[in-house]
Amino acid sequence: MNDPASLTVIGHRGARGHAPENTLLALDTGIRLGAHWLEFDVQLADGELWLMHDLSVDRTTGGRGLLTEMDCAEIRALRTGGQDVPTLRDALDLIENRAGVNIELKTWNGCAQAVAGVLREYLADGWPVERFCVSSFHHPELWEFHALLPDVPIGALICGVPLDWAGPAIELGASVLSISSEFVDEKLIADAHERGLKLHVYTVNEPDEMRRLMSLGVDGIFTDYPDRALSLL
Repeated sequence: MNDPASLTVIGHRGARGHAPENTLLALDTGIRLGAHWLEFDVQLADGELWLMHDLSVDRTTGGRGLLTEMDCAEIRALRTGGQDVPTLRDALDLIENRAGVNIELKTWNGCAQAVAGVLREYLADGWPVERFCVSSFHHPELWEFHALLPDVPIGALICGVPLDWAGPAIELGASVLSISSEFVDEKLIADAHERGLKLHVYTVNEPDEMRRLMSLGVDGIFTDYPDRALSLL
């Protein structure tokens, strides 16, 4: 079993419990709260990478429609809880290597290639490769990213437990298997560890559930409230 003190606390969509998700304010809040890593979602629209979770802008902004059908001017006019919709470069410039960065690919329209292109710039500028992780539920897109930039670690996101337990993450060449907390058990954790994988769990906000997962030996927790998880370490 892992030492609970070694748990990686990952701010979900920045620090969604404290600030509008996937905004620079949420990322800055996650850093100030002490999150080890920050997770956020990216989509490719009109040649630019934008931080947004839903394919539609309806839930988080005053706009309507699919982000991928908007141009840059329309997206820049949107507000999420009073905050602009940032680009990937905006986010990385704000973080300035003060936390690890987990980028989730949300679209499959060239998103992997675009993210790889941006990360090459930041790696060339001195960011350590181990401070990045790129993840996705869309495994073909994740596979494409891994082929383009194999040195950057990838994380396989799944919902449910595959027949081969942690096997799909190995097939992708992933370093991390991330799974919904409702499906985590000791056998899956043991299988991931035997295969050399880290096991991260999403999205965990209640301290009792955090304690349970820590006792099982998970390696990391995605949470909207990184301060809650950190207080347990």
